[in-house]
Amino acid sequence: MFSVELYGRVRHACHVEGLSIREAARRFGLHRNTVRKMLAFSVPPGYRRRGPPARPRLGPFTALIDRILEEDRSAPAKQRHTAKRIHDRLRAEHGFAGSYTTVKDYVRQRRAEVREVFVPLVHPPGHAQADFGEAVAVIGGVERKIHFFCLDLPHSDACFVKAYPAERLEAFCDGHNAAFAFFGGVPQSILYDNTKLAVARIRDDGTRERTRGFAELQSHYLFLDRFGRPGKGNDKGKVEGLVGYARRNFLVPVPRVESFAALNAHLERRCLDRLDHRVRGHAEGIGERLERDLAALQRRPGAPYEACDRKAGRVSALSLVRYDRNDYSVPTAYGHRAVLVRGYVEEVLIACGAEVIARHPRSYAREDFIFEPLHYLALLERKVGALDQAAPLQGWDLPEAFATLRRLLEARMGVAGKREYVQVLRLLEAFPREEVHAAAREALRLGAIGFDAVKHLVLCRIERRPPRLDLQAYPYLPHVAVTTTSAKAYMALLGESSS
Repeated sequence: MFSVELYGRVRHACHVEGLSIREAARRFGLHRNTVRKMLAFSVPPGYRRRGPPARPRLGPFTALIDRILEEDRSAPAKQRHTAKRIHDRLRAEHGFAGSYTTVKDYVRQRRAEVREVFVPLVHPPGHAQADFGEAVAVIGGVERKIHFFCLDLPHSDACFVKAYPAERLEAFCDGHNAAFAFFGGVPQSILYDNTKLAVARIRDDGTRERTRGFAELQSHYLFLDRFGRPGKGNDKGKVEGLVGYARRNFLVPVPRVESFAALNAHLERRCLDRLDHRVRGHAEGIGERLERDLAALQRRPGAPYEACDRKAGRVSALSLVRYDRNDYSVPTAYGHRAVLVRGYVEEVLIACGAEVIARHPRSYAREDFIFEPLHYLALLERKVGALDQAAPLQGWDLPEAFATLRRLLEARMGVAGKREYVQVLRLLEAFPREEVHAAAREALRLGAIGFDAVKHLVLCRIERRPPRLDLQAYPYLPHVAVTTTSAKAYMALLGESSS
């Protein structure tokens, strides 16, 4: 390859000085054909192949390589053939004797030819795209994987991001509620991938059968849905880009927060800060273009959609209901009955008929048991022998006054004392814990060790009246007889003092 400087000197000698091709070839030590080429091009044109390269050894195997590459298109991305793996297979299975470089160059060429090319798109105002992403955060001192819901308005590039413990239907619906509240309206249509949260199955004709939860969400907000082609993330490239952008910019460095509420407050602030940015290729900022998006949004209904997953269940003999691989307790009176479980992002509600019989914080563990000790007290009052081994009471954090009260009751009454202790605990079913605790402390101070005394003291605190304990009901307490003072007795006392 000759330099551009030499091209310039040869062209100057011939075109300006008037040298012939023969004389220029002699002066610069070049072939006459080279001089002709330099006179035809102002700069070196580079190597130009006149025809496809000859591959005498590879030629019989190109159809086989093409078939492998075509099959790879339907294989998982991380389990597709590399050029080296293709070369190894050709040598081992088909007796190929050519070099690895020959195979590698052909594979690179074929992959470039079949790579998809995209059409630039414009996005009208009022439409959206939605997806989930994954990241890591430290919540309450524990590092854990988080799933964040993203909704993007492609016309303006405005976004909303909210994090959840898991990618579930209730999080999917709650993310829509929160996004619509953030923007103050509902998009005319939303583009999704074929997530199982929204699509139950894809029919043979390509139409989607929607899940019940997604159909209810759509009916509540009245937006149109659109779905990308299976495995084609570029169909919703805007929100795919937002997922990566949010992970790199909103969640770096790894957030360290006390709760999901704190993390979501941080994410919302970052979404608001982004409104001041201007995206390359646009003269207006995101916030300015957002005004057109907001003007095209539909009005929100008066109330948000109830973002929960509903599942029918049945109470077991242990008074437990299984939901999402975990067991939640209900009052023992509802044993063996059919119930409806509503799973929200942060809590689980269990209803029997129209009555909510249990409410628990949501657990995202596996094979976990979530007990409410109060659910088992009525049964323990009858089966008091199970008190010490009752799993629902293990780890129940009660004030020290309750343990002291139990110890004194059992020392005085034995097994009957255990039953009275359970009766004291059952006061927690009807009265605030602080009031029962204060009554137990007062009973210990007065020496009135019994269920009736604690209940009386609780009622007095609730009704704001002084206690009037009848000590005749407590024979184990010392009795003191107090008589009416008389003048005669008083004079007798005076006489004793004078003597």
